[in-house]
Amino acid sequence: MKTPFLFLVISLGFGCRSKKDTLYLQDINQNIITQLRFEAPTIQANDILKITVSALDPSAALPYNKVSQSVGNTTNLAILRLEGYEVSEQLSIQFPQIGTLFVNDKTPSQLALVIKQRLESEGHLIKPVVNVRLLNAKFTILGEVARPGTYNFTESKLTFLQAIGLAGDLTINGQRKNIKLIREIDHQRTVFYIDLTASDWMSSDSYYIHPNDVIIIDPNNPKVKSAGFVGNVGTAVTVVSVLLSTIILLTR
Repeated sequence: MKTPFLFLVISLGFGCRSKKDTLYLQDINQNIITQLRFEAPTIQANDILKITVSALDPSAALPYNKVSQSVGNTTNLAILRLEGYEVSEQLSIQFPQIGTLFVNDKTPSQLALVIKQRLESEGHLIKPVVNVRLLNAKFTILGEVARPGTYNFTESKLTFLQAIGLAGDLTINGQRKNIKLIREIDHQRTVFYIDLTASDWMSSDSYYIHPNDVIIIDPNNPKVKSAGFVGNVGTAVTVVSVLLSTIILLTR
């Protein structure tokens, strides 16, 4: 009678996952709602910017715009990247009629304001409207998610949870309490540690994704242990079953 009980205990030991190690934002109802803080990322070297200029007289603004190549009503993102303005290692771009523009410490909206002021003050255009958008924003997610890889995004605000969702969520074997978010800005690297079972990180700088962020989800302890012993729970149960059967036969 002891054998089935022992078999059950061993099986549960391999497959057990507690709620406190699995569920997200377990204290969300206990925390006071706070105002979200968002600081737009500054432009970095190798960013590709789409800059559009419009004016009361559309023809007057043409020399300040690159012509977009489109197929039907769909604009090809790869073509837009080629037609954008790539930021040099010196954090500058070459803009038509104006020349060199330094973009260091500027967000896209701040650069748009600088271009607008230059166009007006230098007599190029009257009351122009300038829009600056980052074309090659992306993040990379590795480890225990359904679809690891590099993802492009066009939203000005992409949250950490939305990034996880794009990758198909963490697997059941993903470590929830020690996720690493690696961010590089102005040649300085910062590493954030996120505990998805809590909610305090939602008020930190890691709540919103920045271009070129890297997210790493390590396997949890059961996955690490199983990888070092046997490939999966089914295999473990089979091995234990065979051993127990052998012991029973030998002791009869």
